[in-house]
Amino acid sequence: METMEKRRSRAVAVLLFLVPVSVFAACLFGAYETSAAQVFNVFKNVILGGAEGSKSSLSFIITDLRLSRVCLSFLVGMSLAVAGTVYQGILRNPLADPFTLGISSGAAFGASLAIFSGSTVLGAGLWLKFGSLFLPLAALAGAMAALGAVLMLGRIGGTLRRETMVLAGIVVATFLSALISLLKSLDEDSVTSIVFWIMGSFQGRGWEHVTLFLPYFIAGMIPIIYYSRELDILSLGETQARHLGMDVSRVRLFLLVGSGLLTGAAVAVSGIIGFVGLIVPHLVRMFQGAEHRPLLLSSSLLGGLLLVWSDVIARSLLPGGEELPVGVVTALLGGPFFCIVLRGGFKGARS
Repeated sequence: METMEKRRSRAVAVLLFLVPVSVFAACLFGAYETSAAQVFNVFKNVILGGAEGSKSSLSFIITDLRLSRVCLSFLVGMSLAVAGTVYQGILRNPLADPFTLGISSGAAFGASLAIFSGSTVLGAGLWLKFGSLFLPLAALAGAMAALGAVLMLGRIGGTLRRETMVLAGIVVATFLSALISLLKSLDEDSVTSIVFWIMGSFQGRGWEHVTLFLPYFIAGMIPIIYYSRELDILSLGETQARHLGMDVSRVRLFLLVGSGLLTGAAVAVSGIIGFVGLIVPHLVRMFQGAEHRPLLLSSSLLGGLLLVWSDVIARSLLPGGEELPVGVVTALLGGPFFCIVLRGGFKGARS
């Protein structure tokens, strides 16, 4: 019988093989028809530094429009899957996801405020100064503010407790959702832009968004990788972790900040994309067990692949070049899975 270690190694090997294949294949899809040979030649020129065709319109379409979007969607998928794995471990709740603590609502409020401010003198000046980066910067600031509010409200006697954190997240999310509704009612012209952003999309994203995203991605991954072993102990319960000598509050704080950075940065550049952080850890856990270090690795790769192909579906499904919000695609894929989990169909998710 195949051991769990072999299953993990096989899963990682398959996922690592699928990453470059998917990146290449995803660059084939778009309103402008391209062949595999054309994409291969552009990639070859980029890798080998060839000047031929580097300034052509085909090269611009593949590298600047498609490849940047594929890379960003892969990184966002990685972030959401890793954050979901961490939240499920910390909160000991198999239905927790990156948006459980209200971070998405904070990012949505920041983005909504940026869109709303476009009609004011100050807001117009900020849009002129930061350009297309003003919206993700505002969303990131809102996400970090929401995380700070949850951490502050979730402390009882100087200690973070998972029950109070969830309640604090609900309070913060509800309050911020009310503020978003207020902004919509005050400026009806901004409603369409706010709703489209909240649904999640990579339309119009480029290398500048990848550059904005990467520092927060790296900063968020560092504490998660460092404390990945402690996640296994936290999953046993707070009492057991303390008996084993762990500083539970400190470890939990670093993991929350790390996953909060990943979630905030992801939502800032893509809008709200649900279900990736919920379904991916479940799928991986069912196949290779619940040990968190290999779980985080496989979840990050599968999450990236899932979002890359969800984005391909979003920009290829409708005729005429129209795009679906990628958040709609992930919801259609994740909704049935969520119902199965809720009904207790996958009991291995808790193991």
